Formats: sequence, C-alpha cells, structure tokens
Amino acid sequence: MEILNVQNLKKCFGKTDVLKGISFSLNAGEILAVIGSSGGGKSTLLRCLNFLEIPDSGSISVNGKVLSAGSEDEIRENRLHFGLVFQNFNLFPQYSVLENVTLAPTLLHRGSAQEIRENAQRLLQQVGLVHKADAYPYQLSGGQQQRVAIARALALDPEILCFDEPTSALDPELTGEVLRVIQNLKGEENTMIIVTHEMEFARRVADRVMFVADGRIEEIGTPEEIFEHPQSEKTKTFIHSAQTF
Repeated sequence: MEILNVQNLKKCFGKTDVLKGISFSLNAGEILAVIGSSGGGKSTLLRCLNFLEIPDSGSISVNGKVLSAGSEDEIRENRLHFGLVFQNFNLFPQYSVLENVTLAPTLLHRGSAQEIRENAQRLLQQVGLVHKADAYPYQLSGGQQQRVAIARALALDPEILCFDEPTSALDPELTGEVLRVIQNLKGEENTMIIVTHEMEFARRVADRVMFVADGRIEEIGTPEEIFEHPQSEKTKTFIHSAQTF
C-alpha cells in the first residue's frame, strides 16, 4: 500500500535551484536508499519532506492526504508523519538519554508518564542502550549518541523514518553498530528513507535505490538494477567511482 507520494517537488535558495522536480512514491514497509554526490539535493529533499524547509512547489502526500504548509500548526502536524535522524545526532546535552527519548512524547501528551517512560525504555532496549538510560550525551560515544537519536525518532511512532547520512559523523569502527540497528528496523517493517554514502549497506538493505544528481532523480530501481545494470551515464560514473573508492 502506498504511504508516500511526492510530485514535482522543487526548492531553490536564492538563484540556486536545488530540487528541480522530484517525483517518487513509497510503499508501507519499504526501504528507499538515496545515493548521490554531495550537493546533489539529497539532504534538502529530506528536509522538505520533514517541512524543515518549505518546498517552493510540488506536493507531498502521506496515506493519500496532501500535506499543506499554510500555517505553523499545519507544519508542526506534518512533521509528525516523519521521524528524522540527523547527521550530527542533535541530542539535548542537558537531558539524560531517557529524557531525550521521552521529551517529545511528553510535550505532545502521547500517553501517561508511565506509558511514555516504558515505551522509551523499550526503544532503548531495541537499540541496545537501556543500560545508558541515565547517562548524558557527553558520556556516550558517537555511535551510542546516534542510536539514542534513532530511539528518539521512533518515540513518536512516525509513519516514515528518515535518515540523513546517519554514519557520516562517525569513525569507521562506530559505523557498523549504527548500520546494524537500522538493518534490524527493517525486520519490523518500518518504512524508511535513508540518505547514505554506504553503498554496500544500500545494496544489502534497501528495497529500492534512488540516485539523485543535480537536483533530479537520475535513476531509481532495485539495488541490482542500480548497482549492477545502471542505465544512466551519470549513474554508471557515480557507481564506478564509489566502487573504485
């Protein structure tokens, strides 16, 4: 069943066209990996989906409902459809791990205090950090902070979970632990959009791969189609460069 439909999404900053008409759809439980060179528009796409940036034109529909950006209340409501995990964790340093995960559900009254706490502990167990519930972000490794960020994004039970290069700020030895958590989420039929430079991870985990270049979708298909039989010359060049590197 289709959960997300994006039609002709455009976004410019000043005179620079960053998104030049992005259109794609996503089914419930599907994992879409978004790949491409830096500056191609991948992160801007995620920010537009999450209404951290307001698209200049085009439409975003979730479960058949077109999301409007007319008022601040509408924008806040739209964001609840999506959970976003940032490159640099963005945890609140003054709050403990448990408080970081419970903050948003508490502010939005998503259950009793006990229910919210129990759900947060369950999510921390899921990402392997329930033993760090009382720790503060500065006491955690980068990989642990990112796993807390994933639990925080899941705490509001979003329909679509978005990752913006979730391992780009991590040392290589910490990358694996975060990728394993994301891969485990696949088994629970979560719908995910993952912007990543980890080509082997995209090949192994994604149901479809979308190559974005110069603000446009250059090619979209299964991992085998994109990595083994790319049709676009830009895709061929990018894949060859990534594999060579």
